[in-house]
Formats: sequence, structure tokens, C-alpha cells
Amino acid sequence: MALRSATLNVMTKAARTAAVRLKRDYGEVDQLQVSRKGPADYVTAADERTEKILRSELERARPDFGFLMEEAGEVKGKDPTKRWIIDPIDGTTNFVHGIAHFAMSIALEVGGEIVAGLIFDPINELMFTAEKGQGAYLNERRLRVSKRERLDVSLFATGIPFLGRGSADDHKRVMAEVGAVMAVSSGIRRFGSAALDLAFVAAGRYEGFWETGLMPWDMAAGILLVREAGGTVTEVSGGDQMMKSGSILATNTAMHGPLGDIVRKAKV
Repeated sequence: MALRSATLNVMTKAARTAAVRLKRDYGEVDQLQVSRKGPADYVTAADERTEKILRSELERARPDFGFLMEEAGEVKGKDPTKRWIIDPIDGTTNFVHGIAHFAMSIALEVGGEIVAGLIFDPINELMFTAEKGQGAYLNERRLRVSKRERLDVSLFATGIPFLGRGSADDHKRVMAEVGAVMAVSSGIRRFGSAALDLAFVAAGRYEGFWETGLMPWDMAAGILLVREAGGTVTEVSGGDQMMKSGSILATNTAMHGPLGDIVRKAKV
């Protein structure tokens, strides 16, 4: 692995510090106090606690940086050009149900550009990291996107809306997209964590991932991981405003055109 920067050292330390309590919470998931943010959209005491630990650790190391966080929202820093983008538990519903597929996501945005990203699955000890121009890594092993070039041997991932998320028309559209991709591919996975879906594209486990309706903290670190692993990331439409639109299409180089065409042309 390339020599880890001071920035990544700060991010890694924050994630590992927060993971100590988070793993304990996961082991006691039946005891957690869970409140509802909306239908089928959970926030737990663990979410809030993890976010506070991450913020505290990052603020101690970089006191002038701002924050954009899932639970606490935006916090302006003394330096308006730099901010941390944090999702304390991406895959909260999995967490609440005792499913070991969730992750912390931390990204550093400088001047509107993501320059460092970390996605950490603390239960399975998967630490995905990337810095702009320095490549992407999993536990210090260099990552590359898949080299598969045919749809019929490609595996894709997506997110599917649920109760309270998206309109009836949105649900129909997504099911049409899933049906169109299913018909030509090796399969589709819906594991419930966009951050890990993106990390898995970077690691070559999926050939591509698409979803709409995401928030910046769901995708910020993952965008950089995929790009630094040699992949392509745009909006589903082909634009480059993923963080604003919530739309993302992330693939290896060969599958970007084919997958995008199928998803865009899917008919309800």
C-alpha cells in the first residue's frame, strides 16, 4: 500500500474508535432503544452515538473543518472550503434487524471535491479507503474494478424503495429497471447499504450499481473509491451532479454504457 496520509490516519482512527462501541451495540441489538424517523426508516441510539464519536474524533484532529452528517445535519466550520461528510451507520435497517451488513462512511470534501474516503464494515473488519490520485484499498490491498465486459456474466446491485420512501410510480419504475437488468445479467443484489455496494464495485465484486434518491453521505466516499479503483461514476442520466441529484450509476469501465442504457430505457 502507498504510504497512508495524515488525513487517512485521522479518518481511520476515528472509525476504529467509534467501532468499539458500535460493535458492542450490535451485540446487544435487541436491547437498543429504537425510534422512528419515518415508516420503515429507523434511527437508533447507536446511529447518534456513533456520529457523535466520529465528529468528536475528527473535530479534535481538524478543528476548523465543517461537517455534513446524516443525523445532525450541516455544521459550518471556520474553514468554509473543507468539510467531513459522515454516515454513521449506512444500513441502519440491517443493523436493527441483526444483519451484519452495514458500514460507517466518512469523506473529506475540499472546495466541493471529494479528496478522501473511507467505508468501514466493523463486524467483518473491511476497511475501504481512497485518496484522490492515490488509488483505492481494502485492508491495505490495492483495489481494481472488475474486468468483465459481458452483461450475461455481470453481477449488479441496486436499492429498492420501501414503505414511505418514493411514490407508487417510483416503485414501479425501479421494478421495471430491475426486471430489465435481470433479463440480461448474471443477477442483481439488494443488500441495503449503498456505501458497501459502491465499495464492492471498487473491489470488483459487482460490475455495477445504480440507485436514485440517495443522500450525499450515502455516496460521497463510495464515489471516490470507485473512481480510484478505475471505475466510472455518473448520474443515471450521465451527468456529474450525483451529490445534488441523489442519482448514481457506478460501474467498471465496460459496463457503464450498457447498464446505463438498460436502466434509462426500462419501461413501466
